Order: sequence, then structure tokens, then C-alpha cells
Amino acid sequence: MHNLAAAGALLLALTAAVGVSLATGVTEIEWASVWRAGPDGSDAQAFALWQVRLPRVLLAVMAGWCLAVTGAALQSTARNPLADPGLLGISQGAAVAILLTMVTAPAWAAGMGLSAAAMGGALAAALALAALTRGSSAGGLVLVLMGIALESALSAVTGILLLYAPAEASLSLSRWMAGSLDQANSRTALALLPWVLASLLALPALGRRLRSHELGDALAQALGEDVRRSRTAVLLAAVLLTAVTLPAVGPLMFLGIMAPHVAGALSPATGGMRLLLSGLMGALLLVGADCLTRAAVSAGTLPVGLSLALIGVPLFLLVLRLRKLRSARMS
Repeated sequence: MHNLAAAGALLLALTAAVGVSLATGVTEIEWASVWRAGPDGSDAQAFALWQVRLPRVLLAVMAGWCLAVTGAALQSTARNPLADPGLLGISQGAAVAILLTMVTAPAWAAGMGLSAAAMGGALAAALALAALTRGSSAGGLVLVLMGIALESALSAVTGILLLYAPAEASLSLSRWMAGSLDQANSRTALALLPWVLASLLALPALGRRLRSHELGDALAQALGEDVRRSRTAVLLAAVLLTAVTLPAVGPLMFLGIMAPHVAGALSPATGGMRLLLSGLMGALLLVGADCLTRAAVSAGTLPVGLSLALIGVPLFLLVLRLRKLRSARMS
């Protein structure tokens, strides 16, 4: 019941945040007239709501969900609270492929090239990680350590690409690397919808496997879980969700680490329920960061990744502090 109450509270908070986000912006909206006109309305208010704000909010909800669910799944399978697509090098693999595509083949990148490049880069990073950890008996620890090494190498490649790219392209790429919802439109939002629905349908089956992983490899195998196969499945899911999200919003790496921990402060759930709470929290945090981004428009818009850090880091530190105080009180 506690988990369901937490999920309900997060859903209500997310609904409220979406409403605030739709009302936030330079253009003031008269809601009655805009709703009557619908998406076909031709005035500035209808355009601001239906063509700009609504796709942006939907993209923030779905991207936050995908990145947070991916982070929670990787943390469970690696049994490490810091695991996420960024730490394991998957996000950096996709980012390197995207940067190479944008610099060397901008015409191809304008179509579906970025999605294909992101999928290839993330998959290559995951395959490299699988090869580096093959035959290891240390399980999740080696996975995280090898992921950190891979991420560091790919980050160096990213830095070189940004440094030597043309000035205009470098500025655009740097903003994308900081996290941005500026590319939001109905097409990018709809492209993420099937992946969000698929992840929702996969929550029960994936949750059962993750509960086994959280017990450790030995106990999971004793319970009949094929640890190697299920860990590969989680990595593949992480590749897919990361690859479809990064071209639209950039590598919001801290979100995958932060959202599961903040959600865990509301309810210490496991398995599928932990994924659900983490996804809702990720969506809420990204929508809140976007509200902050657009509320600061008079001083110049911030990349949403920086706004996310301004909101999330203090919240993350508060959660860790409260958890430490709770542990001290119990002991």
C-alpha cells in the first residue's frame, strides 16, 4: 500500500507540474479560447500551447521516464547505487556517434540519421562493456569499474570532437551536450511514445528478474535465475532506451542516478515497483527543470541539464542526508 500511495502522490505531482509547465512562458494564454480553438487555432496563443509547450512537456515526461527507468534497472542489476547509462559508457557511446554524425554528415543527421547513429554507438559501447566483463566472477562491481573506464575514454573522444568542430557547430553541440528540449516537436515526442509503452508493459517481467539480481549473483542463480542472460537483457534494454532518448534531449546523465534515489526516499520499493516510482520521479524532475528553464527566459534560457542540476543536486543531497540521519537513529 505504501508503494501505491507513493506512486499516486508522484502521479498527482507530475500532473500538477505538467499544468504549471503548460502555463509557463512569455505568451500568456487565455485557456477557454485556446481550448475551443483546439490544435487548429491560428493565433499566437494556440501556437504557443499546441505547437511549442505541449510537445516540449510530453518530451520531458517521456525522456525523464526512460532515463530514470534505465538508471534504476542498471543499479539493480549491477548492485551499485551509482550505475546508470552515463557511468557505464552507454550514453557516451551514443553521444560520440551522434557528434560524429553531426560533424561529418549533417545532411544525413537531419533525417533519421541521429537515431541510427545513437543506436549504433550505444550498442557498440554495450558490446565493448560485455566483452570487457566476460568471464568475471565479481559481477556488478567489475561491470561498474569497466564502465567507468569506458566512459572516461569516450568522454575524451567527445571533448576532442567539441574542441575541433567548427565554431558554430561546436556551440550547438555544446548546448545539446548540456541537455536541451529545444528540439521538441510532435514528431520527436511521438517517436518516444512506443518505447515508453513498451517499458511499461515490461515492468512486471523485468521487475522479477531485478529482484533476484538485488540478492546477489549467487542467490539469484540458486533461485533459478540465469544471471548472465538477464543482465544482458537489461543492458540491451538500457541501450534501446538510451539510444532513442539521447538524440532528442542530450545526455542527461545525472538523472538516471538521481531519480531512483529520490524515489527511494518516498518508498523503498524493489523490482517493478521501484522502476515505476523511479520513472515517475524522473519525469517529474525533468518537467520541473524545464519549468525553471522557461521561467528564467528574461535572463536567458538555461539548458535543461543545468536547470536539472540546480533542482536535483540539492534534493539529492537532502535525500542522502536524511537517509544518513535515519540510519544513525535506527542504530
